[in-house]
Amino acid sequence: MSRTVIAWAATSPHELEPMTIERREPDENDVSIDIKFAGICHSDLHTVKGEWAKTEYPLVPGHEISGIVTSIGRNVRKFKIGDRVGVGCMVNSCRTCHNCTEGEEQYCLKGPVWTYNTRDPKEGKITQGGYSQHIVVDQSYVLRIPDGIALDVAAPLLCAGITVYSPLKHWGIGPGKKIGVIGLGGLGHMAVKIGKALGAEVTVFSQTLSKKDLGLKMGADHYYATGDPSVLRGLKRSLDLIINTVSATIPVTLYLSVLRRDGTLVEVGMPPEPLSIVPFALASQRVGVYGSNIGGIRETQEMLDFCGDKNVFPVIETIPASYINEAYERMMKSQVQFRFVIDISSMESRPRL
Repeated sequence: MSRTVIAWAATSPHELEPMTIERREPDENDVSIDIKFAGICHSDLHTVKGEWAKTEYPLVPGHEISGIVTSIGRNVRKFKIGDRVGVGCMVNSCRTCHNCTEGEEQYCLKGPVWTYNTRDPKEGKITQGGYSQHIVVDQSYVLRIPDGIALDVAAPLLCAGITVYSPLKHWGIGPGKKIGVIGLGGLGHMAVKIGKALGAEVTVFSQTLSKKDLGLKMGADHYYATGDPSVLRGLKRSLDLIINTVSATIPVTLYLSVLRRDGTLVEVGMPPEPLSIVPFALASQRVGVYGSNIGGIRETQEMLDFCGDKNVFPVIETIPASYINEAYERMMKSQVQFRFVIDISSMESRPRL
């Protein structure tokens, strides 16, 4: 039977509040999960504010989910009750298109079923995310969290971690490679840590030097403030790949001059404004600008195992659910180092309505 749980939902673009929601009755392929922690992602903020697409209110955000398995369907073989598991950005896909069959479900040609704000064909309802006490997910979209990763720091890996891991692996980053990371926020600090763990030489580009000591402590080899454009001119043709983690307009053409021949600039921050590029900057050294969208389930599990083996974890600030609106305000002002994580046990037994 369905289950009523407490969640924090956006009822408008301006505020989230506690309420009850219904989770579906698990079927034979489902895993039921008691959520312990949920990371707060900039995607949550964009979606709540309706900046990317139409938002169906009320909406429970959250796609960085960690918790414990409480029950399984009769066909579930991958998990058992008591397992430590995670749920990331998607909870289903068509499973039959070319991309899905190659383990790239995030590029499903029929469109993935995102963890929130997507109509789930299984239920015919809009999906509701991880700012809640419980969730039911098909076993094929559930991840196993390695024993060496605590549940609180595991949560941000399900989006922030895989969002940067996937392009770094796709473009072959490893020993001998030099990469740049634009921004040292939730995504950027994970790009530094994972890039370094892969063996690359890492350079951070930030607006100021205010986070320089933190960046170097995380493993960055170099750290530059980009308020002065001459800094980038002095690094001409020095990097193999640049990963842009900020959701703001950047001087793309100037950054392209920092890339070596056949270098790549990857957009993962997703600003709503169009990019402005001088075409000659692409042609002069055969450089490219690409986008990257999280990773498939198989690659996400690979990332979790990698982070567990290398002790690569996000820096988090754990908050009670009652602090979510303040956390959003601080995120808009870039006042978090580096990822907010909601302690779901702080949710009240009854919503304040």
